Amino acid sequence: MTTDSLNARVIIVTGGASGIGRATVQVCAERGARVVLADLPQSEGAAIADSLSADGRTVRFVACDVSDESDVENLLAATSELGRLNVLIACAGILQGATIPIEDFETATFDRVLGVNARGMFLCAKHAVRAMGEAGGVILLLASGAGVTSGSSSYAYGTSKGAVHGLGLVMQGRMGYYPIRVNTVAPGSIATALKLQNVIDVGQAAGVSDDEIRRRHAALGDPIGVARVLAFLASDEADYVRGTVFTR
Repeated sequence: MTTDSLNARVIIVTGGASGIGRATVQVCAERGARVVLADLPQSEGAAIADSLSADGRTVRFVACDVSDESDVENLLAATSELGRLNVLIACAGILQGATIPIEDFETATFDRVLGVNARGMFLCAKHAVRAMGEAGGVILLLASGAGVTSGSSSYAYGTSKGAVHGLGLVMQGRMGYYPIRVNTVAPGSIATALKLQNVIDVGQAAGVSDDEIRRRHAALGDPIGVARVLAFLASDEADYVRGTVFTR
């Protein structure tokens, strides 16, 4: 793939201040995209955008809670100042409730995780389709192996990621009236802050040693690897890719 494969494309990356989202912002900006980094107001998004922009790239931070529809609408309005939206890469997500048995799982925690991970994906996809319309574009939804090919340490997280996968399948089957390509990307075990903490929580609950927890951390994949897959899928070179893409 050429280093300018995303030249001048307007791309939104939600959850862009950390983990896979953060790596994706960097890779897309390096490949010439005009990137809108969307994340919570208290995140490091503004500092990240300023740092990448100082290198001559176009990266703008927009504060956004993806579970709030008015925030998502404001995100799309702010993005339009850079031009027509070409690509949505929806990475925002949270992981809570690891190792808690279902009979003790707090409904508020379940609702909170589904609100961000499932409702947030739906809202971002809905308003991205409105913005793209007949001009078309690409929508990439970040799911997970959890809830799709395997279980999860959290009932809420696994359920939410299964929902994201389902949303992607429905969109892939029903978006024929617009030239919008939809792919769902399901990473495996990647060294994000969420996953690193999850490994600690699960390991401690199981009584494993600190050495074993360090070994499990070392076995996790690098977020930049998933970011490169997402950047490829955002480009014209991925025009023939359909359906769900699984990564390490």
